Amino acid sequence: MEIKAKKIVLCDGVRTPIGHISKALSKITPEELLKLTIEGLLQKTSLYPHAVDGVMAGWVGQGSSAPNIARIALLQSGLPEKAHALTVQANCVSGMEAVCSAARHILMGEGELYIAGGTESMSTFPYLIRGPRSLKELRSLDSVKENWLKLWENSEVEIKDCIEEGLTDPVKFIGMAQTAEVCAQMYSIPKEAQDSYAYESFKRALAAEKNGFYPNHMVPVKKNGTVLLEKDEYPFLREALVEKPNMISRAPLMFDSPSFSMKDLYKKYGEHILGKKYVEGKTNATLTLFNSCARSDGAAAVIVTSEQRAKDLNLKIHAELVSWAFWGNNPAHMGIAPVFSTDLALKRAGISFEQLEDIELHEAFAATCLSIFKVGKEKFKHNWEEKFLKGKVNPHGGSIALGHPLAATGTRIILNAIYEMEKNKTVQWALATACAAGGLGGAVVLKRYEK
Repeated sequence: MEIKAKKIVLCDGVRTPIGHISKALSKITPEELLKLTIEGLLQKTSLYPHAVDGVMAGWVGQGSSAPNIARIALLQSGLPEKAHALTVQANCVSGMEAVCSAARHILMGEGELYIAGGTESMSTFPYLIRGPRSLKELRSLDSVKENWLKLWENSEVEIKDCIEEGLTDPVKFIGMAQTAEVCAQMYSIPKEAQDSYAYESFKRALAAEKNGFYPNHMVPVKKNGTVLLEKDEYPFLREALVEKPNMISRAPLMFDSPSFSMKDLYKKYGEHILGKKYVEGKTNATLTLFNSCARSDGAAAVIVTSEQRAKDLNLKIHAELVSWAFWGNNPAHMGIAPVFSTDLALKRAGISFEQLEDIELHEAFAATCLSIFKVGKEKFKHNWEEKFLKGKVNPHGGSIALGHPLAATGTRIILNAIYEMEKNKTVQWALATACAAGGLGGAVVLKRYEK
């Protein structure tokens, strides 16, 4: 096989509204969300199903209910049986990796057009019983039911919440919120700055919801003819935060309680808080639920194809996918990985940070975003903060306000970028970048398409 010299382009994309965990979309499975998104994309573009060579889809909470969820959604949405399907698990960059995987397949000549995206239903993440089936209590489902109370007392059996386990790094044994507080402490990011950033995210997101930016590429979620959700849920649940910003500052601190204090955090993770020591009465917690992203449900998808194939099918081209990069760092510092993936993607694209007129940054936590601003400037002289203040970073808000349906977010921020290009004709270059559990950063560089 040889790499084909083809220009990779992104055509239209759609996403579901993002539902808050345990709310409007709580009974919709991830495969249903992905199916609805693919169907919505086919309807929006009038794309002939047999033109699709495959589906690449991210899914973080993978389980046995939908093995190779990309294949299931492909078949359920009426795409051809012969089409390829690949499910990606790269944590929060899964939806971005799916887009890049589609591009690689095209460059290798394996196909010409793919639907790429991500799906997540954190509301339906299961609880797990883990242990060897050699135990008599675990030999069958019937034996599990019969011995349910005994399982809790068996040292060889673990009963887990898949959300909490999945959000805890198994190498450094640190949760995602703890990694954000580590960054906040290490880079001296005060709570006030985090709250201010969060307020701006909510303000921008609500404006985008109301001025039609998001509804323009959103498909409502319906069940049995009933509309369950037609706009992002969390921004409107928290609309009062924009009207009364002091509510953000009054939110309870995550690591300021008798059960787990800042002293405990330094004792457990101090080795990762480089250059800092805990000082009684002076070391303060900073993270709250309001300056962190919410757990969510949703799906997103975009058409990835070659320039020639898009022209042949008369598809609207929004952007050229010029480069991408993924970078690994210390899992305890996972939030700053986009600093490095961004620099590498820019080098591969042959452009400077200054040329970027739109940056879509996944807001896992305000602490990690502000750490990126600081580290990016120190390491590469990339002035993220200046671009943010000018409205060139997340002009329509981000994950703090919208929510974070894990595998869908990487695709969601790419959609933000291509539709910002459509809205703002001055944007020639855009970047979408995200951090991910395990210490990963992903970045894609997009260029306005010129015929």
